[in-house]
Amino acid sequence: MLLIGKRLLQLIVVFVCVTFFTVLLISMVPGKPEVLVIPFDSTGHQREQFREDNHLDRSIFIQWGYWAKDFVRGDMGNYYTSTGTNPVRTQIGRALPISALLILYVQIVSLGIAIPLAVWAAYRSGSRADKLFNAGAFGCISLPGFAVALIATYIFGVKMSLVPTDGYTSPSQGLGQHFRSMAVPVLALSLGQIAVYMRLLRSDLVTTLQEDFILMAKAKGISNRRVLWRHALRPSSLTLLTVAGLSIGTLIGGALVVEYLLRIPGMGTLIGTAVASRQYVALQSSVALIAIFFVLMNFLIDYLYTVLDPRIRERRS
Repeated sequence: MLLIGKRLLQLIVVFVCVTFFTVLLISMVPGKPEVLVIPFDSTGHQREQFREDNHLDRSIFIQWGYWAKDFVRGDMGNYYTSTGTNPVRTQIGRALPISALLILYVQIVSLGIAIPLAVWAAYRSGSRADKLFNAGAFGCISLPGFAVALIATYIFGVKMSLVPTDGYTSPSQGLGQHFRSMAVPVLALSLGQIAVYMRLLRSDLVTTLQEDFILMAKAKGISNRRVLWRHALRPSSLTLLTVAGLSIGTLIGGALVVEYLLRIPGMGTLIGTAVASRQYVALQSSVALIAIFFVLMNFLIDYLYTVLDPRIRERRS
């Protein structure tokens, strides 16, 4: 119960700080939002109504207070267009699953490739191949995701016509086309994550393989494969688990940029459009959901600690 209370308090603090900071920053952008949202209004009534609906005639604190009260009640406001208004809840309901699916794919691919590479590199620690992998990892970490997305789109989309150059296909429209549409963004976001995960896990595995219980397992005649995968991997995974949880924030930021570049209708496109058109309510609601998702993911990581290491579970109990 104490852990749940701490996480709930953390969620509240993050929610308040992130959303208030968002509305404070966007209020500093030059230009009037009602002019951008409603470019043609001969009488001025529509613009005035827009300001009243979004409380733009009040102070920043009051604006945030009205929005927070509506958000807690489940009202995420409206997204204004030249033809009318659309509920922000509806747009987020379409965009959020796409972004969540993209991040899930990236984590599965990154961990699925990084863990075997790290185990192999730790087993061959100090060899020429191990040094080559480490050097390659440094190169992958230095590559920004948006640059990889543009290069991969040009090579695999324009030149080779293996994947679409932009857009998104849902799984219901065909799994093959769906995975093709997600190949470039997953590659762009996974490359750096694979390098980080591999290096961290390899370092921890090298240290673990020098522990007494590993030497005892080898002395009993247990095969190297079983020692690596069953005895050494689990206690070496705590750092990897921590970084995988913290990297959710990095992945969210990277996914937003890649989605916007490749015209994937996820949260990145929604937030990018909201920033460009000064949609205060849509931007605040989107950022709030991302912050809540990040805190909940870290809560899940804390729980997984107790699964991987019984000593943590015993200390907490």
